[in-house]
Amino acid sequence: MIPRLARIVWVVTRYRLDTLIPKERLPWWLRGLLTLSPLRLVPIGPRPRGERLRLALEALGPIFVKFGQVLSTRRDLFPEDIADELKRLQDQVPPFPGEVARSLVEEELGMPLTQAFADFAPQPLASASVAQVHAARLPGGEEVVVKIIRPGIERVMRQDMALMYRLAAVLARIPEARRLRPVEVVRDYESTLFDELDLTKEAANTSQLKRNFKGSSLLFVPAIHWPLTRRRVMVQERIHGVPVADTAALQAQGTDLRKLAERGVEIFFTQVFRDNFFHADMHPGNIFVSRETPWNPQYIAIDCGIVGSLTREDQDYLARNLLAFFHQDYYEVAALHIESGWVGEDTRANEFAAAVRTVCEPILEKPLKDISFGQVLLGLFQTARRFNMEVQPQLVLLQKTLLNIEGLGRQLYPDLDLWTTAKPYLEQWMKERAGARGLWESMKRQAPELSRQLPELPVLAHQALARAEHGHQQQRRQGEAIGAIRRRLDHQGKRQRRLRLGLLLVATALAWQPLVEWAGGQPWPVLATAAIGVVLLAWN
Repeated sequence: MIPRLARIVWVVTRYRLDTLIPKERLPWWLRGLLTLSPLRLVPIGPRPRGERLRLALEALGPIFVKFGQVLSTRRDLFPEDIADELKRLQDQVPPFPGEVARSLVEEELGMPLTQAFADFAPQPLASASVAQVHAARLPGGEEVVVKIIRPGIERVMRQDMALMYRLAAVLARIPEARRLRPVEVVRDYESTLFDELDLTKEAANTSQLKRNFKGSSLLFVPAIHWPLTRRRVMVQERIHGVPVADTAALQAQGTDLRKLAERGVEIFFTQVFRDNFFHADMHPGNIFVSRETPWNPQYIAIDCGIVGSLTREDQDYLARNLLAFFHQDYYEVAALHIESGWVGEDTRANEFAAAVRTVCEPILEKPLKDISFGQVLLGLFQTARRFNMEVQPQLVLLQKTLLNIEGLGRQLYPDLDLWTTAKPYLEQWMKERAGARGLWESMKRQAPELSRQLPELPVLAHQALARAEHGHQQQRRQGEAIGAIRRRLDHQGKRQRRLRLGLLLVATALAWQPLVEWAGGQPWPVLATAAIGVVLLAWN
C-alpha cells in the first residue's frame, strides 16, 4: 500500500502534473499553497503538458489509463493538445514484448504456438491498458486476432483498488460525501474491472451481444473462436473496419456521418432498453465502422469486457425520467425520484421539480454541440446535494457509457439533436412495455412457472383456505384469551380498590376513637365507619 502510494506521488512529481491545475479557478489560499509547493523545484522538462499527462497515466497503470480513456472522449472539456494525447491511450499503450506474448499463449493453451496457429504476428496490432492484441491465422486459413492479458497486471490493479477503498472509506465519513456512496461505487467498479481479467467472461459477453444484434444493420460483433479461448487468452474473428475516431477516413469513403451518429444513439438505447445488456466501455478505441455501404453505415464493436444491465424497475424509472425530461415535465421527474427512493420520501416534489427545472431548462431543445452532459450532471449533483439524493451505484456504468456516447457524437456530427433522436424510441419502448404486447411478453416469460403451478392450484387453494381458517380460529382464541385476561385484571383492580378503601375506613375509625371519648360524644359514627371498613375487607 505505502510503496504504491509513494509511486503515485513520485509519478505526479516526475511529470509535474501540478502544472495542469488551472490556478486561476482556485481559491486564494490554495493558490498560495501551490506557489509554495516543493514540486516547483522539480524541472518541467521539454515535454508538452499533454504528453506528460499521458505518460503519467501510462506509468500509473490500467485504472488510471481507463480514466484517461474516458477523458479522451470529452474533447469539449480539454484543450486540443491534451485531447490528442489522451486519445492515444485508447489503443497505443506501450506493449509488452512479443516473446512474452508467445510464451503466455502457449502456457494458457497447453500446446505449441505452431500447433494452434498457422501464423502469429510477434508485433501487436494494438496495446491497451489491460491486454494487447496480435494478428494470427488459423490452420484453416481464417484470419483472427489473439487478445492476451498483460503479465502481472492483477497485482497492480489490486494495489490501486486498495487505495481507492481507503479513499472511499475516508469520504464515507464526511456527511457531504456520504450520499455519493463511495464505497459501493468503488465495489461495483472493482467487480467490473476485474471481470476484464477473465477473457472467458469477455468472450461470453461478446457472444451475447452478437446474438442480440444478429442480422442487424446497426451493429456487427465479430465471432469468438471458443476452442482456443482461455482465461488469459481469447481468439476472435478479425475485422477490417475504420476506427470511429478517424473522421477523415470516414469522410474519404463517403460515410453518412449524421446517420452514423444517430445510429450510435439508437444502438445505445436498444442495448439499454430492448436487451437490458449494454456495452459499457464504448470509447473510440473499441468502436469501428464497416467499410461496406458507407451510405448506410454499420458499427463494429469489440472489447466487451465491461457490460452492464439494469433491473426492470430501474429500466422503467430511467425511461420515464428521460421521457419526462424530453417533455419538460419536471414535476414528474421529481415524483419519479421520490417514488424510486433515489431521494427521501420527505422531499417536497414541487421544490425538487423547481430545482431540476433551473438546471435543465437552459439546455433543452439545443443541438448536441451546444449541450455538455458534464455541466448538466454537475448541476444535477449540486441540486441533489440540497435534497440529500444518493448516487445509485447500478447507474454509474450507464452514466459513464452515456458520456462516451456524447463524446463520440460530438466527434462525428456535432449538430446531432440527441433529444429528437432518442425521444421516439423511448416512447415506442414505453408503449410496448405498458401495452398489450408488453402484457403478452410478460405472460410468455411467466408461462413456464405458471404451467408448473397450474396443476397444483387446487391443492394450493385448499392449503390457503385451511391456513386462513386456522389463522381465524387462532385469532379468535387469542381474542378470547385476551378478553379473559382483561376481565381478570378488572376484577383484581376492583378488589384492590375495595381493600384500600376498607383499610382507610378502619384506620380512620381507630384514629377518631380517642377524640370521640375525649369530647364526650356519641361513638356510633366511628363504629359505623369501622363496620363498613370491615365489610369491605371481608369482601376481598
